[in-house]
Parts: sequence; C-alpha cells; structure tokens
Amino acid sequence: MKKSVFLGAATVACLGAGAAAAQTLESVQENGVLNCGVSTGLTGFSSPNASGEWEGFDVGICRAVAAAVLGDPMAVNFVPTTGQTRFTALASGEIDLLARNTTWTFSRDVDLGFSFAGVNYYDGQGFMVPRALGVSSAQDLDGATVCIQTGTTTELNLADYFRVNNISYEPVPIETNAEAQQQYLAGACDVYTTDASGLAATRASFENPGDHVILPEIISKEPLGPLVRQGDDQWADIVRWTLNALIAAEEYGVTSTNVSELASGTDNPEINRLLGSEGELGAMFGLENDWAQQAIAAVGNYGELFEQNIGESTPIGLARGLNAQWTDGGLMYAPPFR
Repeated sequence: MKKSVFLGAATVACLGAGAAAAQTLESVQENGVLNCGVSTGLTGFSSPNASGEWEGFDVGICRAVAAAVLGDPMAVNFVPTTGQTRFTALASGEIDLLARNTTWTFSRDVDLGFSFAGVNYYDGQGFMVPRALGVSSAQDLDGATVCIQTGTTTELNLADYFRVNNISYEPVPIETNAEAQQQYLAGACDVYTTDASGLAATRASFENPGDHVILPEIISKEPLGPLVRQGDDQWADIVRWTLNALIAAEEYGVTSTNVSELASGTDNPEINRLLGSEGELGAMFGLENDWAQQAIAAVGNYGELFEQNIGESTPIGLARGLNAQWTDGGLMYAPPFR
C-alpha cells in the first residue's frame, strides 16, 4: 500500500537534517533497541496478534535487522505509521527503519531523500469487489464508487487506468486499511483498490472471504521494500545486506533449523562467508561476523518468512510468483557474498 508521495524534499530535509547526521548503528546499539516503522495493521504483513505482539512478513525484516545488529530479534520497538505519517517518522529520526509495504519510486528515492534497501515483495495494484456484484473485470467498473487511500500512488494509478480506459469512478477517500475495510464492508464503496497482496490480506480478515473477488487485472508495478534515510551508507548497507542474507539463505538451503550446524563450516565458500565461518564480512560494516547467522536463525530464510506469514498455506494464500527465487523463474536474487 503505497501511500503519500507528496511530502516535499525541503520538509524531509528539514526534519531529517539532525537525525541523518548521526550514525544510526551507533544510536541503535547505544539504545539497545531498533525503532521500526510498520503499518497500522495489515494481516500477514505487520499487525499485532491477540497478545499484542507484532508479527508478519514485514515485521520479520525488523526482527532480522535487530538480530543482526543487537543479537536479539525481540529488541524492536514497533511504531505504527499511516501513509501520511510514515515518511515524516523516518525523516525525523523517530524510526530507524521503515518496513511496511512501501513502493520504491523515483521521487521517494531521490526527492524525499530516502534509500530503499531492496525489494522484499514484488506486487501490483488490483481491485476487490463483492461477489454479489457479478463483476469479472475492472473494465466493468464504469461509474463505480472506489475506496482509495488519498495522496497515494494507488490514487494516481487508479486515475490513470480509468482515464486510459475511458471509464469513470467516484472516489471514497480513506486513510488506513482498517478504515477501508470498514467502509467497503458497509457498502460505502463498490470497490477497494490497493496492492494485490494487501487485498488478499484484507479479504483473509473478513468473516466470509469467499463473498469477495479479487479481479484479474493488475494495473501497476509495485516493488515493495524497506527504506532508510539517505546520508548513512553504513546503516543502509546493513539493512540491504540483511535482506540479501535472507534471500541468499533460501537459495543455498540455509534454514532456521540448520543454520547453526552449517555455521560451523561447509564445502560451499559462499555459505561459509554468509554465515561467518570464513572471511570478515561483518567487520566491514561494524557487526559481528555471525550477523547473518543471527538474522536467519531469528526469522528463517526468505522462503520460510514468506510461507509462514503470507504463503499458500496461510489464510492470505499468496503464491510465490515473481517472488520466487531466480532459479525458479522469479525475481528474488541476492548479489554475491564475497
């Protein structure tokens, strides 16, 4: 869910000037906690469970970074952010890392002064409608009321799609996924549009998920990933390579259950460098040499993290698709650990 792109560069620069100057790693280690921005609640990605403990696919990124940096995946302070507040929270230093299904775009990367650490989910914008409407295609939505998060790339994509296809719609503005769900179920809008993964997560939380259909059209590219402030390359490298470690671990068959055994040394030099039994990769950005081992042990490899939270065996029911390993026809690909 790709929210506001309209926070200006000058505002961000003003908010983040002091925060970006400090070394984030130093600050996190001194405080003993990682402040991680997440959504206000999206099932499977980032939401508190019945005990109030945050869990989900994006939450796993926060915990992996905390494990790599602090040796403790539970040393995370989760900060719920909306589409309107998330960039301000990151720029001001309120959070050290934003991990909440945010789309990598030119303006966010360049104009807002953030650095995306990679892509943890390749997505695209879709549409969900009540099955009772009998709609089978987005082309049939002429004149529909659409629940849409304002000030977002979702909003811009929707306007472009309807204009190109010469059909009209009436927007119903909402700010959070919870509000969208409430409005949609109350019949205030015919259609809910956001990332297809977000639609699947929202539908899974309904009392009768089968009463709702996600239409086949995907109208945009939405590469989602964690981001940090520009100006602290060391911290950006840590977050980027923690994500890469989870992706590489899946490719090389390193899991949460065998990582300790493999960390003692294998015949594969790439695994040895990844897990720290060869080389000094950790020292290159100020961490212990077992930083990746700690991250993988905490949340599993990328495949484990995916399947446990949003995969086909969960209520979310997402297939790997583009998020499969490159060896399986997907786009997930980690650069070499050397």
